[in-house]
Amino acid sequence: MRIDEEALARAVEQGTFTGVVTVDVGDERVLEQAHGFAHRAAGVRNTPATRFGVASGSKVFTALAVLRLVEDGALDLGTRVRDVLDDDLPDVDDGVTVQHLLTHTSGIGDYLDEEAAWDPHDHVLRTPVHLLGTAEAFLPELTGFAQVSPPGERFAYNNGGYVVLAVVAERTSGRTFHDLVRTEVIDRAGLTTTDHLRSDDLPGDAALGYLDAEGNAWNVLHLPVLGTGDGGAWTTADDLHRFWRALLDGRVVSRETVAWMVRPRHDVPGEDLRSGAGVFLHPTGEALVVEGYDAGVSFRSTHDPATATTVTVLGNSSEGAWPVIGALAPLFD
Repeated sequence: MRIDEEALARAVEQGTFTGVVTVDVGDERVLEQAHGFAHRAAGVRNTPATRFGVASGSKVFTALAVLRLVEDGALDLGTRVRDVLDDDLPDVDDGVTVQHLLTHTSGIGDYLDEEAAWDPHDHVLRTPVHLLGTAEAFLPELTGFAQVSPPGERFAYNNGGYVVLAVVAERTSGRTFHDLVRTEVIDRAGLTTTDHLRSDDLPGDAALGYLDAEGNAWNVLHLPVLGTGDGGAWTTADDLHRFWRALLDGRVVSRETVAWMVRPRHDVPGEDLRSGAGVFLHPTGEALVVEGYDAGVSFRSTHDPATATTVTVLGNSSEGAWPVIGALAPLFD
């Protein structure tokens, strides 16, 4: 594997990158860089041990928590979510199943429409963010969005679907979503710095998510105080490499379930990726991808199972990581 150091350096400068970039091959870290500040006003710099929010990168943890319930027999991929939702979210079609939600083929209306014009400075949530600390608290946010297409008809990336999965997981297991993820995914994978964190109670090793390349405005008023199914997890580069290896070793869910997750299902042309269930895949190869983009977050972690190689870019600004992600993407081509 040859890293183009000059291209990487140009990308860091191009986007005024603030965050951490690492390349791990097996047990060896072959690249490690930290740029910018975890807390600009206080002058606290990012380090390789800094924790970053990963926005939609959290969806893989949601998928695994749900699949743990499937393996335990508490849920089935064919479970109709209407049977769990009862009278809540009446716009969700009666035919929508757990599998539809996991694979972004439910056709439900999305409370955060990926097709709509969006700017990191927008305040997109209708509910005051300090009230959004549980899966159930999101129900008013998810209400009122008509079904867009019949269940199973087509792929359409859907944030709300993963919040619905969190609600289903809670009601089925009788446990909070965050506890379920912690015990059934994080602990099983041996992760030590990964968790869903409250934005109003961040630990000292967590980086604030900045809206822009400069200035001190951060995302505390733009995101839920405690994310659930579609975002809200915080992690480190070390834990992400550890996660990929644990997942593929069958230590979180069975190898058979992993094989089901990583099976290519749909092309995602706008992202130059293919979709699995809870993960994306390289457009032609075997590499697995999770990524996140939100106010104050730009993130991607890519893992090649054949070589146990993980390339992770954790950014704590809305746009800064994307040039760096692009500079490292050819490593998997």
